Amino acid sequence: MGDPILSIKGVTKSFGGLVALRDISFDVGEGEVVGLMGPNGAGKTTLLNVVAGEYAPNTGMIKFKGQDITKLPPYRVCHLGVGRTYQIPQPFVTLTVRDNLLVSSVYGRGIRKSTAETENDEILALVGLTEKKDTPAGSLPIQLLKKLELARALARKPKLLLLDEVAAGATEAEIPKIVETIRHIRNMGMTIVIIEHVMKVLVNVADRIVVIDKGRKICEESPNAAMCDPKVIEAYFGA
Repeated sequence: MGDPILSIKGVTKSFGGLVALRDISFDVGEGEVVGLMGPNGAGKTTLLNVVAGEYAPNTGMIKFKGQDITKLPPYRVCHLGVGRTYQIPQPFVTLTVRDNLLVSSVYGRGIRKSTAETENDEILALVGLTEKKDTPAGSLPIQLLKKLELARALARKPKLLLLDEVAAGATEAEIPKIVETIRHIRNMGMTIVIIEHVMKVLVNVADRIVVIDKGRKICEESPNAAMCDPKVIEAYFGA
């Protein structure tokens, strides 16, 4: 791996007396898909929040494309090329699906509306929302809101995409399409860090998996090796 697109060095984050992250370090190479695993409450989403600028770490450093972004606010991290989704979708509920994407494109990237509309039609087709493009976001069921959350992140054309449980709640029949979509996004030139509890997704898309338990990194391996690691098995199922 050459120079990493994302470098996380010695990151610790606490909230009062609760230490959510303890000395986390790993790199992500350009074009990689890196999975984040761990039991509920392990610190995975907190780590994405630190990378995205929503939380400042107590100690440690985050670098994106060689630039120190540790203390930058979220809007600046976004403008540098980092996009993300949330476990609980956060659309503009009174706007249509199409207009939600326009907000991301026009204000997140500063491009013209006509250009954004053409690009966003392709994104809507990719995630399967073309038929819903004129529907107010607030009337969509949760699984379509998940798709909209992903589409909004893609509309910013990030270089690094942080995905937080995009397959949560999906049926068994929907998993292959989610895997196909993530692979397509990677082929678009995006680097991906993905939190996911659906193991079929991680095994089929991730190059490496970083496992966090109680705020500490306990494993960094290929998907198959991580699944068999005794420390990972103990973290999920007990000794």
